[in-house]
Order: sequence, then structure tokens, then C-alpha cells
Amino acid sequence: MFGLELSMIWAVLIAVAVFLYVALDGFDLGVGILFPFAKDAKERDQMQAAIAPVWDGNETWLVLGGGGLFAAFPKAYGALMPALYVPITLMLIALIFRGVAFEFRAHGRERGRKWWTVAFSAGSIAAALSQGFVLGGFIQGVNLADGQFAGGPLDWLTPFSILVAISLVAGYALLGGCWLVFKTQGELYERARGWVKQLAVLTALAMGAVSLGTLGVDPRVTERWGVSMTHIDWGSFIKLAPLPLAALAVCFALWRRWKGEPLLLPYLLAVGLFAIGYLGLAVSLWPFIVPFAMTPAQAAAADVALSFLLWGALPILPLILIYTGYVYWLFRAKVSPDAAYH
Repeated sequence: MFGLELSMIWAVLIAVAVFLYVALDGFDLGVGILFPFAKDAKERDQMQAAIAPVWDGNETWLVLGGGGLFAAFPKAYGALMPALYVPITLMLIALIFRGVAFEFRAHGRERGRKWWTVAFSAGSIAAALSQGFVLGGFIQGVNLADGQFAGGPLDWLTPFSILVAISLVAGYALLGGCWLVFKTQGELYERARGWVKQLAVLTALAMGAVSLGTLGVDPRVTERWGVSMTHIDWGSFIKLAPLPLAALAVCFALWRRWKGEPLLLPYLLAVGLFAIGYLGLAVSLWPFIVPFAMTPAQAAAADVALSFLLWGALPILPLILIYTGYVYWLFRAKVSPDAAYH
């Protein structure tokens, strides 16, 4: 029983770390995705300045999530990684490429500025697509034999994973637009408000399509939600209906025009929308950490290892949260139209 509790504690910690990565790094990836829609280089400078103080630190949570999975759930790591090597490798390459482009766009030679602008945007889009492929491949499950991956290197590439990847790009762009509404002034601020209005509709449609697609990945998901192509179990569906209704309400709130400053509310609503989707995913896949194959207790390391890791993580996590919160508070001011990253 104690081992089961430790495994669940670590499952929650990893889930929280992944969500914080999506909520925080998602908006700066979203800003990169929106780069091509800026009016000119000066506006892109302002967009870059809006994320410059925090973008690099946001990836801390990705390291924590991946490292936690490797240490606390080695069987799950061993099952998932071979199945998702290709999109994970592409994601890491894109993140490195994007980071280099971010710095070189500001500090490189002027004649290479256009190239690094394109590279930063392309890296952001590629990273978001890769993460979507990882998520789609994870949701649809992996082919295992005796706990080991027994499929092919491209099993993750399906129409469903493509849908998830495109949807995640739209969601990250929504987060990025909301962040720009919060952080920018002038013409870019007004443009970002328009982006958010359009992206709220696009994200709502994408979430609906992914939700319907998820119902078909396994009969247990269909049974849990009580919805199939031919039948609706109203008892099961009504219990979970608040989740899609809440998502629809948040998208409507983002679609509306808002009043007041500094307009942090749109970003918080976008994070809330991701939280609703995350909770819906947890409802669909519970109790598996490797969908439909392993639970946290089955995939966990030995109790002594989980306990040792937990004693190391407990004092570090609050420090990371405090430092992250302080940085965001310190750089909370809006960036002016003349701002640029130096």
C-alpha cells in the first residue's frame, strides 16, 4: 500500500510538472508560432522582448517531467521512449535550434536577421508539432510485449496524432496571443486581441475534434464517457459533461472583447482551458501511466528509490516555484512598442 501511495505521489508530481511546462513554455512557443503574422521586424522585436526574461527558464519543467519519469517509472520510460524516439528527438532538435535562433536574432549580424527570424518561428512550430505527435502517440497507446515496445518506429504517426499535433499548435498560439495581450502595448496589443479572438474559435474546434477522436482509441475510453457513434449512456455522460461545457464557456469568454488593464485574464483563461483538457485526458486514461498497459504501481521503481527521490524533490520544488514566481513578478511590466531584446 505504501508503495502504491509513493507511485501515485510521483505520478501527480510528474503530471503537474508537465502541465506547468505546457502552461509556461506553451506561451513562448506560441509567440514564435505567431511571428509570421507580425506586421514588421519592429513588431517582432516587441514580441521577442515580451518573452525574453522568462522563456528559457520555462523549460525547467520539461526536464523535471522527463527526468522524473526516467527515475520514478523506469518501466514506463522504457516502454514509451522507443515508441516515441522520432518525435522526441525532433522536439529536442527544434528546441535547441529555436534557442540558438532566439539569441542570434538579437545578437547576430544584421544581414542574417531575417534567417534567424524564420528559424525561431520554424523551431517553435516544429517543437509544438513534435510535442503534439508525442501526445497523440501516447494517447493512442503503444504496442508492448512483456512490458517492452514491440512496434515500429513510425507507429506514432497516425491521422489521430496528426490531428493532435495541429491542435496543439493552435492551442499554443492561443496561449502566445493571450500573453501578448498581457505584456504588450500599442498596435501589437490590438493585433494580439484580434488573434486571440480568432484562435479561441480555432482551438474550440480543435479540442472538439481531438475529444471525439480520443473516444475511438480504446473501448474503455468510450465506456467511461458513455458516448459512442450509436449510443449515449446518459448516466455516465452527465457526470462528465461539466468538462466540455466548461471548455466551451472558456472559449466563449476568450472570444468576447474584454475591458480593463493589464488584461491578465485572457492568459489565465487560456491556461484554464488547457487545465480542462488535461483533466479530461486524465479521466479518459485513468488509471494508466502507459495507456491501457501499465498503471503507476506497475511501472514504478522500488519503494526505497521512490522515497529517496521524493526526499530530494520536496525541498527543491518549492525553491523552483518561488524563484519562478519572483522572476515573473520582477518582469511583470508591459513592453513598449520600442522594446527589443538585447
